Amino acid sequence: MGGTARGRQVRIGTSGWRYAGWRGRFYPKGLAQRRELEYLSTRLNTAEVNGSFYSLQRPESYVRWAAETPDDFVLAVKGGRFITHMKKLAGVGAPLANFFASGVLALGPKLGPVLWQLPASVSFDAERVEGLLELLPYSTSAAAALARRHDERLDGRDWTTTDADRRIRHALEVRHDSFLTTEALDLLRRYGVALVVADSPGTWPFADVRTADFAYARLHGDTELYASGYSGEALEQWAARVRAWVDDDRDVYVYFDNDAKGFAPFDALALAELAGVEPAPVVQSEATSAARSARP
Repeated sequence: MGGTARGRQVRIGTSGWRYAGWRGRFYPKGLAQRRELEYLSTRLNTAEVNGSFYSLQRPESYVRWAAETPDDFVLAVKGGRFITHMKKLAGVGAPLANFFASGVLALGPKLGPVLWQLPASVSFDAERVEGLLELLPYSTSAAAALARRHDERLDGRDWTTTDADRRIRHALEVRHDSFLTTEALDLLRRYGVALVVADSPGTWPFADVRTADFAYARLHGDTELYASGYSGEALEQWAARVRAWVDDDRDVYVYFDNDAKGFAPFDALALAELAGVEPAPVVQSEATSAARSARP
């Protein structure tokens, strides 16, 4: 699942999965809320964990998400806004340790890239940004070591081990034009951090620049932020962009964030088909049975 030319991975999914507006439209009527990720994972091959942006999650949540998805499913995890929006990257050693101790490593081989989304109020400051990039763990072993430095708030609810040493990828979504400079981009390249390609109907900077060996895109809406679906023509253009990234020998992660009116999962399915991503494997479960009976 997700294999494509030159052996690169292409993963296309949604930003989050728990939305009331999807129920009865994407999710079949009567599907238990606790089965929604399981259902989504029968249709797509990845999703972003969004709740981790708003607050520290618990290890049991990550364990559950890993258990209810197929072996080849990947969960990108959104870094906490306490680090990006409140601390604004300054003095974030302890918050980073707490974030990685909160259960992220419990995803095991299903852990995808970690997304760091900056607010529009944060402009490029080389010292501050490099300070963050130096602290970030780029392997699960490094993340476990960092996690063990958590503060007392995580006592009794921490996860500070890894089942294997794997690479951790990081992606940075910026919302200030000052990041689209040679200095900023070279800094991201030095650490192998992907600059997120953010499609936001003219709201935030758009740049398709290679800074890592993978591409990470977030599609916030075709013509209206968070609310509009993508036209067939727009999806064809994104499929061409995905193919270009693969030709550039990069793995690809694309997440639709136009969830307000329920377009995200359908746009993800359409783009996956246009990009030639293999369908999700059949999983024998209650959610799979619901999926079979509710195909649009």
